Amino acid sequence: MIVGIVGKPNVGKSTFFKASTLADAEIANYPFVTIKPNEGVGFVKINCVDKEFGRQCNPRTGYCSSHKRFVPVNLIDVAGLVPGAHEGKGMGNQFLDDLRQADALIHVIDLSGSTNEKGEVIEPGSYDPAEDVRFLEVELDMWYIGIIKKGWEKFARTVVQEKQNVTIALAKQLSGLKVTEAMIEEAIELLHLDKEKPMQWKEEEFQKLATLLRQKTKPMIIAANKIDTPHAHQKLNLLRQQFPRYLFVGCSAESELALKEAAKAGLINYIPGENNFTIAAAEKLNEKQKKALDFIKANVLEKYASSGVQDVLDKAVFELLGYIAIFPGGATKLEDKDGNVLPDCFLLPMKSTALDFAYKLHTDLGKNFIRAIDVKTKRTVGKEHKLQHRDVVEIIAGK
Repeated sequence: MIVGIVGKPNVGKSTFFKASTLADAEIANYPFVTIKPNEGVGFVKINCVDKEFGRQCNPRTGYCSSHKRFVPVNLIDVAGLVPGAHEGKGMGNQFLDDLRQADALIHVIDLSGSTNEKGEVIEPGSYDPAEDVRFLEVELDMWYIGIIKKGWEKFARTVVQEKQNVTIALAKQLSGLKVTEAMIEEAIELLHLDKEKPMQWKEEEFQKLATLLRQKTKPMIIAANKIDTPHAHQKLNLLRQQFPRYLFVGCSAESELALKEAAKAGLINYIPGENNFTIAAAEKLNEKQKKALDFIKANVLEKYASSGVQDVLDKAVFELLGYIAIFPGGATKLEDKDGNVLPDCFLLPMKSTALDFAYKLHTDLGKNFIRAIDVKTKRTVGKEHKLQHRDVVEIIAGK
């Protein structure tokens, strides 16, 4: 799974990425500081099942803190996009192409209204963040249109002359965007497109097709950044009213980054996504650090229940994409061969079956699947059994 972080320059996009991953990412107060995409690993948070078994888990990847399991997901932070990016403005199409493999997008916007459409610093409150929501929709749709229409006449003529199935042919052409035949078929039916005469499809129909496919393949959550600035909460509520089709989450990437770095340095104890932290080494904190932590506690954590960054990641994976977390484990033994308790946790699409999980673990387990065991209930289930979030499953396979 890959989650892309997008937005115009200078809205806190790279700060959000660094706060999510603690990976090195250059942060500066001017446009286009990110040129090459940053790639890193973030984590989604769930209640670990280890507590239900009276054990402490030992994750192979990710980590567990106070029975909160953090499961890794891949993040990519691309260069800032500006109006006209699909025409080559700003950093252009090159960085739209970096998003091809993303399963979902996190759109970071600046609630303070202190960056204009080009990402330049302006007077706070003088820019309407609603414009950012609108422009990015246009840029992504125009990017999709460009890919769909590239060589369209030749494509459509070949499909007709060779009597190809336009659904299959178009899905193959757009597979790099994770478009499937089912998505194409659904869009064609909704738009009442003539599959026998693709050369007669109109510009307006291409636009609608691009929007439908973009919404299916690049679902988007909006991280409303700088929630700690004046009037930000009112602006967030207004945005939710203006764009009811989107999920908005208020956040302060700068606060989350400060908390993560303080925790890494051993200055505080902090679990991402929580509404509090404790001081671990008061003697090492200078006055500036104390004031910063007091500000974050009063103006972010106590006011909004968290910094919001972890919430954005969790909602992107579990609500927007609808994934579930599944643990492999044995009905009589939760440890692996090295003695690690519940070392693994996998993210799967909702409605995944026991057989899907077997294949996720190893192709041979899927091919030789016999049955599965729900470790929590000790119940034997078949290959079509639908898994639930936080299930612990043992796969029994033949040789």
